Amino acid sequence: MTLAADPPEPPAPPELEFVDPNEYEDATISADDGVDVDYRREELQNFLESGAWEEAFDMWLAETDLERREYDIARDLDLFAEYDFFWDDFADRVGYHAPGIPEDWQTREYHPELDTWGTVSAINAELTEFGQIVSEVLKDDYIDWEAEYEPPEDLPDFD
Repeated sequence: MTLAADPPEPPAPPELEFVDPNEYEDATISADDGVDVDYRREELQNFLESGAWEEAFDMWLAETDLERREYDIARDLDLFAEYDFFWDDFADRVGYHAPGIPEDWQTREYHPELDTWGTVSAINAELTEFGQIVSEVLKDDYIDWEAEYEPPEDLPDFD
C-alpha cells in the first residue's frame, strides 16, 4: 500500500546546523577559500517550520512510490531529522543533503525490517526525491532574496 492511500503525519522538520556543504559527497558549493559563506540556514529553518516542510511533504506523498513499511523504517531510523538545507548563492538555489541508509546496512544490523537492497534503494531514492521537492518549494514559494554572486567580468561571451 502506498503512502498516499494511508497518509502519515509529516515528521518534524530537521534542525539545521552549520555543516560545510563541501564536506558532503553529494554536494559541491563554489566559494572562495577562507571566506565565511552565509548558507542562510536560520532563514531556511524558519521557512521549514512555517509551512515549507509540510507543504513539500504533502506534495511528496502524492507522488511517492514508497510503501508504508519502507516509510516506517525511515521514520524509525529518524532519517528525516538528518536532512540539511543551505543556500547556494553561486547557483542561486537551495542546496540539500539527503540522508540515506549506508551501504554496510547488513553488517551493522541497521534495522530489523531491512531485508533487501531493493528496500534500501527505494528508501534512499525517495529520500533524495523528497529533499529535491523541499528545495524547490523553498526556492519557489518562500525565498525572496536574490543571489549575491557576481561572475567575473572576464568570462567569455557565448552568445
